[in-house]
Amino acid sequence: MEKEGLFWSRLREIPNSSVMLLSGPPGAGKSTFCNETAVKRIIEGKPVILVTTDQSPVKIIDLLKKSGIGEYLPQNLCFVDAYSETVGLACTPREDTVCANCSDLNSLSIATTRLQKKMAQKDILLIFDSLTSPYIFCGFEIIRFIRLFLSKFAAEGNSVLVCFDQGCGKKEDLTSIMSLSDVILNMEIKESTRIIDVVKHPTLRPEKIEAKIGSIEPERIGIDYLFDNNLWDLNALKKFIQSFLRGEKAALRRDVGDYVNLIWPNLAQWSGMLWDPKRFPLLKYQLNKEDASSIKKMLKSFPWQIRMLLKFAPNKISNKKEMDRMLRVFAPMCKQERSGIVEYLGDISKADEHYVRVYESSDCSVFEDVGIPMAAYLPSNTAGMCEGFEEKNREWNAVETKCIGLGDPYCEFKLVPGQRNELKSYLESIDNQIIERIHDRLINRLMGFMINGKPLVNRPILGSNIHLHTVGHSFSFPYMAGERYQMALRMGGTKAGMEVGKHLMNAGLSEDEALKKIYHFLKHCKIGKLTIGETIKVKDNCESIYMKLLKIKTEESQCFFTTGFLNGFFITVKNKHVKEIKCAATGDPYCEWEIR
Repeated sequence: MEKEGLFWSRLREIPNSSVMLLSGPPGAGKSTFCNETAVKRIIEGKPVILVTTDQSPVKIIDLLKKSGIGEYLPQNLCFVDAYSETVGLACTPREDTVCANCSDLNSLSIATTRLQKKMAQKDILLIFDSLTSPYIFCGFEIIRFIRLFLSKFAAEGNSVLVCFDQGCGKKEDLTSIMSLSDVILNMEIKESTRIIDVVKHPTLRPEKIEAKIGSIEPERIGIDYLFDNNLWDLNALKKFIQSFLRGEKAALRRDVGDYVNLIWPNLAQWSGMLWDPKRFPLLKYQLNKEDASSIKKMLKSFPWQIRMLLKFAPNKISNKKEMDRMLRVFAPMCKQERSGIVEYLGDISKADEHYVRVYESSDCSVFEDVGIPMAAYLPSNTAGMCEGFEEKNREWNAVETKCIGLGDPYCEFKLVPGQRNELKSYLESIDNQIIERIHDRLINRLMGFMINGKPLVNRPILGSNIHLHTVGHSFSFPYMAGERYQMALRMGGTKAGMEVGKHLMNAGLSEDEALKKIYHFLKHCKIGKLTIGETIKVKDNCESIYMKLLKIKTEESQCFFTTGFLNGFFITVKNKHVKEIKCAATGDPYCEWEIR
C-alpha cells in the first residue's frame, strides 16, 4: 500500500515544461485524477488554471472543497468555464473565472492567456478537462491547438495536464495527440479496480499499477423511484394511457398532439452518442429493459383496463405459444405508438429462442445500410417484458440479427434467456466513425427538408411520427441516466444546431431566412407549440412533457438537447447565445429561452 501511494503521488507531480496526456474511456476516473492533482498543487501554494468543458465550475468547486481545499477558494485557483456558454447555460464572469466556448479554440486560448497574465507567475499547472468536446467540435484542428498553444504554454515554464476520452475520436488523431505529449498515462477500469498504465514518463519506468476504488462517477438514478405512487399525478396518467389506447391524438398536448417526428429524438440520441459511443448503447439498453420489466410493479398506477389486461398475460415465456400470446398484446401497442409493426416468427422460433420481426422501425427507418444494427427501443423493451411477465425470474436479452441499418428490408431480433457473449459484441459494434456517418445522414435529411422540401422520413404505413411514450425513452431517461448522459445531450444538441446553421448559411441563406427555416423545421417536427420573437417559447415541449404526469418538479430545467440545439444554431447564424429562463419541468407553464 505504501508503494502504491507513493506511485500515485509521483504521478500527480506533472513535470515542469511538459504536456501530460491522460487518456482512457469515459468513466475511467480521469476527472478524479485531475481534481486530486489540482488539490495537491493548491495545497502546495502553486497556481492552477482549470479549463472545464464537460461541467460547470460550480460542480468542480464542490468536489474540490470536499477533497480538502477548504471552504473558501484559494487565490491560486482560477477557472476557464468553456462549458456553460457552449450548451446554453449561464456563465457568470468572476474574478477567478473567465468564460469561453469549447467549440471555438481561439476563445479557449484567449481566456487561458488572460488568466495567465492575471496570475503573473510561472510554474502554473493548466488542467484541461477535457479535450474531448473541443475535438468533437473542431476535429483535427485540436492538433494544431496543442502544438501552437498548449505546448507553448508549457515551454514558458509551466505544465499542462490534458484528458482525452478514448473511443470518442479517430484512432489516428489520438496517435497524433500522443506524439505531441511529453508524458502519457492510460487509465482504465476493470470491475472495481482502476488501472494506470505509464506509457511515457521522464522519471518513471513503464509499468501498470492497480488500485481498488469505490464508485467511479455519480450513480444513475435508475427506474426504481418510479414505483412510488406519491410521485404520479394519477388522473393525468390515467387520461394519458386511455387516450393512447383509444387512438386519440392528444392527451398531454392538446395544441400539437401527442406525436413527434421521429427525426427529432433520433437526432438527439445520435448527436449525444458522439460523447460516449461505447457506454451509451448499453446504458440505453439497460434502461429500456428496466422500464419494460417493471410493468407489474407499475400496475397500481394504471387504469383498471390495463390491470385487467395484464392479469391474463402469459407467464411461461419459454413456450412458443405463450410468447405468441404476449406479442399479440404487445404488437398492437407498438403499431399504435408507431414504433414499428411487430410480427412473431413462430416457424423459426423454439423454446427459449424466439425471433421477432419489425417493419418500419422508428429507430432504423432513416438509416438504411449505414453498416450496423440500429434498433435500440423494441429489442430491449421486449426483453424487459419477458423478464417482467415470466414467473421464473430469469434475465432475458435481445440481439438484433437483421436490420434496416445493415441493408435488410426489415429488422429482426432474437430473444433468449441469460447473458450471451453476442449481446456484448452487438452493443459494442458502434464506433465513432459510424456515429459520424449516422450523424451526417441525419443532417443531410434535415438539409433536404429545409432547403429542397424533401420529406424527413418515408414510412408508407406508420408515417413519420411516433408517440410521446417512445420519444420519452430519448428525452425522459436522461435525468435517470446520470450527469454524463445529460452533458452529452447538451453538447450533442449544440453540435447539431451549429451544423444546421452552417449548412443553411453555406447554402446562401440570409440570417432571417435561416431563422424561418429552423422555425418551420421545429414546427414540422412537432417538438411543441413554438413561437419565436424577442424570446423563444415552446409550450408542451416533448423533452420535458412527462413532467405533466408527475406531482414533483425539478430544480433545474430538463430541456438538455433543445437548449443546446437552439444555442448552437444562434451562435452560428446570429452570433448570439440562448439561455433557458423558464421550463415546464420546474413548474413554469411553458419553456422559454432568451436570446442575448
